[in-house]
Amino acid sequence: MVRMEKFHLMRKPSDEEISRIVGFLHWHLDEFRDSADDIRKAIDYAFSEEPGKGGFLLVRYDQDKIISCVVMNKTGMQGYIPENILVYIATHCDYRGQGIGKIMLEESVNAADGNIALHVERDNPAIHLYKRAGFTNKYLEMRLQK
Repeated sequence: MVRMEKFHLMRKPSDEEISRIVGFLHWHLDEFRDSADDIRKAIDYAFSEEPGKGGFLLVRYDQDKIISCVVMNKTGMQGYIPENILVYIATHCDYRGQGIGKIMLEESVNAADGNIALHVERDNPAIHLYKRAGFTNKYLEMRLQK
């Protein structure tokens, strides 16, 4: 049985489930992964009660197996910067090519209040999914690491 759960501030997953989700994302983001610590920080941010923070977590399961996950964070901005940033989206490698990523992206867009930004590497095949969903690349991102 495939089911989806939306976790938000009112219904935070247990620490054990968060650890499972962090492990899932860390593994299934493949070469585009961040550290498990950074993934955990994004999930913690989604459940923060501090003003301007928050977000949500969407998780799709097959039985008790996580097969797809989205982490959306609020930016605390509006207008000139989108109100939300899609931080992570991943589908289990055994379930790719079945439209699950598209469904998860659609559910995330519907669940988010306001505009959404995301970052994607040029060589990430998911870029095509984002473009088909209507995401555009208006800017060239530049960063200064300090």
